[in-house]
Amino acid sequence: MTLDELFAHAEALRAEIGKVVHGQEEAINLLLTALFARGHVLLEGPPGTAKTLMARSFAGALNLDFGRIQFTPDLMPGDVLGTSIYNFQTSQFVLTKGPVFSQILLADEINRAPPKTQAALLQAMNERTVTIDGADHSLGSEFLVVATQNPIEQQGTYPLPEAQLDRFLFKVNLTFPPQEVELAVLRQHAGEPLDFLSATSALTPLLDATTISAARQAIDDIVLDDDILAYILRVVRATRESSDIAFGASTRAADAIAGATRATAALNGRDFAIPDDVKQLIVPALQHRIFLSPSAEIERRSPAQVLENILNQIEAPR
Repeated sequence: MTLDELFAHAEALRAEIGKVVHGQEEAINLLLTALFARGHVLLEGPPGTAKTLMARSFAGALNLDFGRIQFTPDLMPGDVLGTSIYNFQTSQFVLTKGPVFSQILLADEINRAPPKTQAALLQAMNERTVTIDGADHSLGSEFLVVATQNPIEQQGTYPLPEAQLDRFLFKVNLTFPPQEVELAVLRQHAGEPLDFLSATSALTPLLDATTISAARQAIDDIVLDDDILAYILRVVRATRESSDIAFGASTRAADAIAGATRATAALNGRDFAIPDDVKQLIVPALQHRIFLSPSAEIERRSPAQVLENILNQIEAPR
């Protein structure tokens, strides 16, 4: 696949998802970047900001198997992975696969389940494999998690373990759209049936597994030059030295940004990366991987604000 063809596919996906999700262009771009960079995405925002709708629309625009898990406080790991059930007729255990055996998995309200259930996704997200009763089961290279969560100060939620947060390529903060966008949504829905699923069911699947694999191969052929790599590393290392951050980003985070930078360049029709590709990824790729110092928390500074300040202090390559 050529980069021009990849760019055309990306534009078509943006337009298709945009038929249902309005005013969230940045989030849609990050979802596409994660798809081609083989990463997972965490969508965070208050109820009613189209988190679940965005994930369903994203899946609806792709010809891939879709699974959904509604996380609740009583959800058990077996409800996610599946379990082996004894068949008395054959005198053998038979695996009943859970919803994790899908190509795109919507983990809805992931922070409403206790940590042991959240941790059931750790191996799946990192290795795209799950181990059940000592046997490994591959989930395939297309496996991608789109998780949603309400802010942790909402009632009845659990903070995600640090190890699981690090498995997400991006954390995207969703807010309410501008007034004109909300009005456009109301006008569109005023002329449609009062059926939530009708919007996503009208989407046309545009890309299948073969096309996505070819697009990823085109991205794999892009090589970042040393100036871009050094710039990424300077930003990541600065998070470890900032007085506003108690624990900075890891080497795995730097490597994840480098991979996403290659995908971003390709989605913009280029076979080379520029500093702006890096800049637009730093906040969504790092805001969930750093932990603010007590002084920064007292001053009510957000991870995004701290990261933006670091970006402003580091000179980008020319």
